[in-house]
Amino acid sequence: MSLGLSRQYSTALRRYLTQGRQASLQPAWKLGREALAAGLGTADVSEVHRQAMIRLGTSDGVVGRAKSFLVEALTPIHNHGHLPRLIETIRRRNGELAAANRHAKQETVRRKGAETALRRSEQHNNLLLKEAIHMQEHLRHLSRRVLSAQEEERKQISRELHDEIGQILTGVTVRLATLKKEAAANTKGLEKKIASTQRLLEKTMKIVHRFARELRPALLDELGLIPALHAFMKQFTKRTLIPIKFTVFAAVERLNSDKRTVLYRVGQESLTNVAKHAHATRVSVDIRRLGGHVRMEIHDDGRAFQVQRVLSATRVKRLGLLGMRERVEMVGGVFSVDSALGKGTTIRALIPMSGSRQG
Repeated sequence: MSLGLSRQYSTALRRYLTQGRQASLQPAWKLGREALAAGLGTADVSEVHRQAMIRLGTSDGVVGRAKSFLVEALTPIHNHGHLPRLIETIRRRNGELAAANRHAKQETVRRKGAETALRRSEQHNNLLLKEAIHMQEHLRHLSRRVLSAQEEERKQISRELHDEIGQILTGVTVRLATLKKEAAANTKGLEKKIASTQRLLEKTMKIVHRFARELRPALLDELGLIPALHAFMKQFTKRTLIPIKFTVFAAVERLNSDKRTVLYRVGQESLTNVAKHAHATRVSVDIRRLGGHVRMEIHDDGRAFQVQRVLSATRVKRLGLLGMRERVEMVGGVFSVDSALGKGTTIRALIPMSGSRQG
């Protein structure tokens, strides 16, 4: 069928279906006559009808009424003996269209159900994720509060050890020295006892001072990070016989008190771990400026360990690394650990310079 006749057929069929029961089938008969005059057969008219139905829709009501329109259009051709075969073709194609329509409806319902279930699952997962993030932030906040409180407690203990216990022990030492001189002329045994007691007090004072330095070194507050680290490393080498190569830039002292404290604690805890676990022969501590950050890198040539296993452990004795990481993150920094067989262990703390003191 020509393009013009095909368009006429689609237009006439649409008008017929729109007009309802009062519609006339005369336009269909005229189109059939034109198709017959053009030498077209029932297959050609049926194909045009099928294409028109695809454009108009294939509900059961439409298919039934459109069938009447098609039969009327084929009436002129029927007079030439083609109708029985055509009717069978129409029935078969109508059945195929109805089956396709049912399948499409079922598929639509299935997809809508799957989409609804997927949306509900996504909403549930989003809720769980938000709760997990909230709990993580809450735990992190509690951890930081514990660390801050611990640091304040250490300051107070250090101050009391220096100011009170130190003064008392110094007074006792002075009195014993005076008593020693007064008793020298009378009793040698008394002098030996006093001297022994004096040595014990001097040893006690050294222990107290060492505890005070470890809790909160006065040098850190009075002179700065670099002298405090120098003093700690000197005592470390004296105690362990492990040499330390220390490099640092002077402007690190521009960091605020919290950040300098974090760097000191990272250095203190790292070297303590080296002494306890690493069996190292050399250690290097490097503090340098990288752009807008300060990087502290502590490397030892000792025994390696499995970093992830240690960081995920819950035993108290493994809290050293976790404490360092929490301290660094508390001031907006990044903490990392690398450890490999034959290469030793490297601990890094990268802390932003922003918020530091000017000068």
